[in-house]
Order: sequence, then structure tokens, then C-alpha cells
Amino acid sequence: MADSSYSQKVIDHFTHPRNVGEIKNPDGVGEVGNPMCGDTMRLTIRVDSSDDGGQIREKISDIKFKTFGCAAAIATSSVLTELAKGKELNDAEKITRQDIADELGGLPEIKMHCSNLAADALREAIKDYRSKAR
Repeated sequence: MADSSYSQKVIDHFTHPRNVGEIKNPDGVGEVGNPMCGDTMRLTIRVDSSDDGGQIREKISDIKFKTFGCAAAIATSSVLTELAKGKELNDAEKITRQDIADELGGLPEIKMHCSNLAADALREAIKDYRSKAR
């Protein structure tokens, strides 16, 4: 991986990805793919609920990913897990592709679709959780 268009943080998350794997019996699953480039992501989440004076707070207590794809796809998946872990679902849903790219110190324009996949996978996992929780 000698592409100098990647930031040090992208290289770090690619070579040392965080939260890799799959949660057993997850509360939510998000699976997305890009048929153009072949990148695929599977994101699993664990959600903890608590009652905060009559208001239910739902937070992502654990999050793991499996990604088949390029260095940017793996790095964006990894950094997304760090951005989302510990966040309330409503806040986690607001994580954008630009948030992910910014956290990584930028991505080459041709790789921005990777951060889109990561954000989409998280939204799909939250949607899956909510569909089961009702």
C-alpha cells in the first residue's frame, strides 16, 4: 500500500483495523455493497437501553464490522466503529460520509464512496434494530 494519497490515519486504520469481527446475536445488522467496485460491508451492533427519567436512551454499546474491499473501505469501516461506539442511536444516525472522511484526514475523491458505504451500513444496522425493537 504505497499510495501517498492516503493519510497516515487511513493507513493506520487499514493496517490495524479496530472492532473487526461480528457480534454474536446482534441487536442490529447492516449489510451494504457497491456493485461497481465490489466493496461489501457487514456491520453488527449491540444496543443498550436505559431509562433516563422517563426518556429511553438507546446507545451503541458494541459495534463490529467485516469488510471485503480496498484499503479505504476497511479504514472507513474501522473509523466508523470508533465514531459510533457509545453514541445514542439518533446521534449515530447523523454520522455522514464527510464526518468519516474528515476523521481519517481525508480520502481521495475516487474513494469517497467507501465512506458512504460505512455510513449506509450503520444506518441499515440501526434500521434493523428498530424494526425488531417495535
